[in-house]
Amino acid sequence: MSSKQPIFITGIGTGVGKTVISAIVTEKLKADYWKPIQSGDLDNSDTLKVQSLVSNNVSRFFPEAYRLTQPYSPHKSAAIDKIVIDMQNIIAPQTDNQLVIEGAGGLMVPLNDNFLIIDVIKQLNARVILVSQNYLGSINHTLLSLLALKKYNIPVMGIIFNGDKDIYSKTYILDYSGVDELGHIPTYDHINKKMVVEAGSFINI
Repeated sequence: MSSKQPIFITGIGTGVGKTVISAIVTEKLKADYWKPIQSGDLDNSDTLKVQSLVSNNVSRFFPEAYRLTQPYSPHKSAAIDKIVIDMQNIIAPQTDNQLVIEGAGGLMVPLNDNFLIIDVIKQLNARVILVSQNYLGSINHTLLSLLALKKYNIPVMGIIFNGDKDIYSKTYILDYSGVDELGHIPTYDHINKKMVVEAGSFINI
């Protein structure tokens, strides 16, 4: 594992833009990328999506520890595939570079009967960038996510807001939590490599 503490990108839920943010952070830092668990969409995996959006020639993309065939929560997908996800198999790849790790869904997504995504973050000794997106209920989901990270004593680098702006939501989240805002990424209908490079200027890491 790199001497640099890994950066784990997680979200307040599913579909809030973790993969696009992962590509932007990977490109900005010229970091390596790893998604430990892919559930479904194996022909168009998040690793392939990020790789297609990163233009530097430094970043490396490591294979997933688990490639599950069904697009469900990892514990369900694994059960359908007749396997059990073993935490001992989730080992960060060897690299001297900064490593960006992308989670699956939110923090409390189950991997098996005993472990959640948040347990993976703790096991990998990673620090977190939390991706938040404005929607009705996102304040609750963001603050609950931060509360869970605090309970696990996982360091939080800050929040990246993704999509439509809502100053009321953002201000409340930042004031209540005391967590830093790392930036705000606008909504992209069709993002490409050039846009990923440009979006890197919107975040401060």
